[in-house]
Amino acid sequence: MTNRSGLHTTPIAVRQSASRRWNWLAYASPVRFDPLARKLAPWFGAAALVFLIAGLYVGFAVAPTDAQQGEVYRIIFLHVPAAWMSMFIYLVMAGYCALGLVLRTRLSSMMASALAPTGALFTALALWTGALWGKPTWGTWWVWDARLTSELLLLFLYLGFIALESAIEDPRRAERACAVLAVVGVVNIPVIYFSVQWWNTLHQGASISLTAAPSMAMTMLLGMLLMTLACWMYSICVALVRVRCIMRERTDDDHNLSTQA
Repeated sequence: MTNRSGLHTTPIAVRQSASRRWNWLAYASPVRFDPLARKLAPWFGAAALVFLIAGLYVGFAVAPTDAQQGEVYRIIFLHVPAAWMSMFIYLVMAGYCALGLVLRTRLSSMMASALAPTGALFTALALWTGALWGKPTWGTWWVWDARLTSELLLLFLYLGFIALESAIEDPRRAERACAVLAVVGVVNIPVIYFSVQWWNTLHQGASISLTAAPSMAMTMLLGMLLMTLACWMYSICVALVRVRCIMRERTDDDHNLSTQA
């Protein structure tokens, strides 16, 4: 057998390659994924703690004082990672929901359910720290700014997802309804991200861009990135722990339904 590059491959090699691919797909099964999640969760938790300590140290002890905002700017080491994670987690959650709708994989819906509370937590943290920063900077805790309003809408989407899932007793119907809500709500993410460009807002523009050098000291950037990594590791750890609990709940529910039938 000859592959595209002209090299000869044996049927055994082809079967082994296909077997490896199927081995990864096997983890889409809750039964196979559960022991993997149990092993990985402590490692992600430990990594989150390490990055958190390093990020707090760099952000609050090493990074210099801002020339314009003074010490109050240090809230960005909590605010910016939380805001980033609030949007990123929603995209991942909606992606899992879309997979659940298209491929009918139950683990996808379970992962979406596991991510929703963490996404809501980071969204609330972003709004709260933003208010703490806004009071000394803008002179008010809250303004109906495009960025703030769309971020508040994101919190309502998370809470609506959680409430809708709890309100529907049938897990399968709840999964489908929540998936539709999550996928439709994705339209709010670009509104949040581009709001400072589309409208005249009080909220400052992005300090970090993929196409330009960062407009902050490298120690500030390092502290922010370390805190972001801590948030990522924490999110993965908590999602793995929570999805294992959801697996057991859904298994018990399915068993009860089959017993009643």
